[in-house]
Amino acid sequence: MSPRYPLPDLADVPEDIRARILEVQAKAGFVPNVFLMLARRPAEWRAFFAYHDALMMPETVGRRSNLTKGEREMIVVATSAANQCLYCVVAHGALLRIYEKKPLVADQVAVNYRKADITPRQRAILDFAMKVCQRSHAIDDADFAALHAHGLDDEDIWDIAAITAFFGLSNRMASFSGMEPNPEFYLMGRLPKGA
Repeated sequence: MSPRYPLPDLADVPEDIRARILEVQAKAGFVPNVFLMLARRPAEWRAFFAYHDALMMPETVGRRSNLTKGEREMIVVATSAANQCLYCVVAHGALLRIYEKKPLVADQVAVNYRKADITPRQRAILDFAMKVCQRSHAIDDADFAALHAHGLDDEDIWDIAAITAFFGLSNRMASFSGMEPNPEFYLMGRLPKGA
């Protein structure tokens, strides 16, 4: 399937967006399709990535999070799988494998996180994220207590819910637009570097 909206040419996007895309390309070795797809609407691109960065890289906005990078990516993979978003499962699965240094974990989390090789704390995080994803109206104090029992505070719980909600938007944008995962994502983190 090809994307329903053509990816803009990098030369045609505003300079601030082009500079950020080139930074990502230098680090990753390729341009993730989401960066170009959303660049067709620069104001939305800026808003999307500002919120993305505030949630997924909180230190860039002067905030710290008790969630690890791997835990944040687990939330994205599990909830994106529930939302049937191929792009986000594949792209964030690659990051999850890298951050957790476990080549199988992303597939396990995407298919059935309850059987994945993760900690009880991570399972509790994903239980809550999935409830936010599928039944947010049913969240109650018992859900908070379950996370508190794993040492998570109310700000951590906000992070879990906000990441889940933000990627609900991302999943829907990727799916309706026909955004395809870059081929590079499929192999990232599966084999040791240099293998």
